[in-house]
Amino acid sequence: MTTLSSPPRGRAGDRTAALLIYTAVTALLLVFLRNDITEGLSKLLQPVLFGAFLLSLVFAFQWRAAGWAKALVFAAGIGFVLPFMGRENTSYFDLVIQMLIFAALALGLNIVVGLAGLLDLGYIAFFAVGAYLWGVFGSPQFGEVTGNAAFAGGVNPALFWLFIPLAVAVAAFVGVLIGLPVLKLKGDYLAIVTLGLGEVIRIFANNLDVTNGPQGIDAIESAPVPWLNSVAASLGFAEDQYRLFFLYFLVLIVIAVVVMVNFRLDRSKIGRSWIAIREDEIAAQAMGVPLLRTKLLAFATGASFAGAMGVIFAAKQNFIDPKSFDYFQSIGVLSMVILGGMGNIAGVMLGAVVVTLMNLMILPTLSEVLQQTFPNINANLDPSKYQRLIFGLVLVLMMLYRPEGLLPSARRKAEMHEHDATPPDSLNAGNQLEGDVGSEVYSPGLSTVKDNDRTGSER
Repeated sequence: MTTLSSPPRGRAGDRTAALLIYTAVTALLLVFLRNDITEGLSKLLQPVLFGAFLLSLVFAFQWRAAGWAKALVFAAGIGFVLPFMGRENTSYFDLVIQMLIFAALALGLNIVVGLAGLLDLGYIAFFAVGAYLWGVFGSPQFGEVTGNAAFAGGVNPALFWLFIPLAVAVAAFVGVLIGLPVLKLKGDYLAIVTLGLGEVIRIFANNLDVTNGPQGIDAIESAPVPWLNSVAASLGFAEDQYRLFFLYFLVLIVIAVVVMVNFRLDRSKIGRSWIAIREDEIAAQAMGVPLLRTKLLAFATGASFAGAMGVIFAAKQNFIDPKSFDYFQSIGVLSMVILGGMGNIAGVMLGAVVVTLMNLMILPTLSEVLQQTFPNINANLDPSKYQRLIFGLVLVLMMLYRPEGLLPSARRKAEMHEHDATPPDSLNAGNQLEGDVGSEVYSPGLSTVKDNDRTGSER
């Protein structure tokens, strides 16, 4: 009997040196050219250099390199380069915090959509729950609601720390309430109902007196951290940058917790149950997976991440209104998940970074440069006005040429390329009989390619 074997698969070479060189070059260019790329056409280099540097963090996660080199890249980028750029230009701090907030939102939605396969178009409602929870209590609006002069400035700002876990619990509870009546639905019906429920939350915020209606809530406080303010002052940060300095490190801690929880869930029994439900609900139920409880857990987990980030978002913005939580925000977060790579933690975070960078830096910078270069240009040609058009074209091209996303999970990539030509390997080589030279080679676990092929039970 002839044994067919395939050559061992090659492993990518060690890229430690390449990682360190790339990170050093992009960081030095970003830092030393910061004052030379603020006017004229050279300003277009701002998003280019900033995006190139952020790629070094992605490479540190993806490339095969020494552990100490990866740790050095993350430590230098997160602990030095980004804070330094934020001190020089506060917009960098604001942008990075916004990226991390949306990354956490995308990771939460990834559990609902990417793992459990539940298309939720009202996900931003949980974000609104967390934001309004702290927005009402942490601002003068609480004094207006209670009519108590003692709360004219809101509750004690130190209670901010209490409201983060409280927002997690409240958002999870709202997720269960929304999930209970809709989880018997599937596909398009589930998407439409969740969209409606998400709009209900926004309309409540737009009409209730406690949320101050469409006027929104301003003067939202953040937690006082005197020792961190002293550190920021010693590093040369201005007093008006203390809030962002604090929120930058807070959101880093929260995103680290969110990523750790995602990793644990993805490799747990619960994560496998979500994937089983996504693949085939009937088969999952037959194998003993409790559908309702498992789906509710997915909704509650994803909602809890959004609730925590809502509190941080309200503290960062200092102002919230219902327009911040409309339907297009939910679509935006869903697009981040799909663009980055559904089911892959690193991919989802990359999708959030790309979308936020395009919306908040690339298009506004391009608009500003066009206006400076051509003062009499038609206002209708402003690129920032075509944000959704440009993003829609990007999504169309992605779906045509890379439907699995920028950094897809192995499972998702296999699903997207199920019917592509499969290169011979040790798994399918053993399935090809010695005399079947012209027969189709199938990979174990995949369905047959030809429509007239029958399974063993059908023959």
